[in-house]
Amino acid sequence: MYTKRAVAKAAEKKKIPDDWCYIYNFENPNEPIAVSLPAGTGKIFKENMNSFVADIRKSINLTFNNEDFEKEKTHIKQKYDEKKNEILDKLNKQSIKHGFQVKTTSNGIYMMPVIDGKTIEEEEFNKLDENTKQSFEEKSGIVQEQIFEVIGQIKSIEKETDRKVEEWQSNIALLTINSSINSIKNIYKKNSKVSKFLEDIKKDILKNIDLFIKNPVPDSTGQPGKPEVKEPWLNYKVNLFVDNSNLQGAPVIMDSNYIYHNLFGKYYIPSTLNVKTLYS
Repeated sequence: MYTKRAVAKAAEKKKIPDDWCYIYNFENPNEPIAVSLPAGTGKIFKENMNSFVADIRKSINLTFNNEDFEKEKTHIKQKYDEKKNEILDKLNKQSIKHGFQVKTTSNGIYMMPVIDGKTIEEEEFNKLDENTKQSFEEKSGIVQEQIFEVIGQIKSIEKETDRKVEEWQSNIALLTINSSINSIKNIYKKNSKVSKFLEDIKKDILKNIDLFIKNPVPDSTGQPGKPEVKEPWLNYKVNLFVDNSNLQGAPVIMDSNYIYHNLFGKYYIPSTLNVKTLYS
């Protein structure tokens, strides 16, 4: 007991040990990253990240579900529709020279023979004399080539439009993310592990932005559908496993069974798991 009192008195003047946290490893999810922080700040870091997760989910939903966002998105797609209509008008002017009118449906583009300024159905076409049908069939190959070319142009424009929408959406998301994450980055800018963790979070949000703005779809009974299984924001939270916020000075630990592992700790790997658990 004398030794215990002497050690406790000496320990009061010693430095309080760091807190330890586990954070998600985006490069290797099976190996979480251990981060040490000054005593008492591990709990604050955990609270900061919990607040960040709540704020970013709310902010992204507000950003991507307001009228201005929808208007800009519609504006980008309108430009695509205008280009598409220009190409189809040009196709129609070319095809009419060969006796066909081109029409578009949700299933694609098809052509119909034109006689006396009117399109005819298949039944009427079959009633035509052989010479007229032969003439249409010969010209149909030319129009088909024009249609295939136009389909390629439309697909190219559609891809470019999707790319622009995604790019614009990413820029909007990045502004929203930065406004929420920069304050945390400033606090932990000297900690390289936390700084990389926050950068990885930013990239992960951009990659999974649809999961942040997606709302549950009601089922046939009118009840909300099952929530999305994948919840990337759970990986942004912090696991605080050593909290020294209430400690005064260095800890004094007594152990009657002072074998090597009890003094220095050990790694234990459960046979049923592929996760390392630290015991100390």
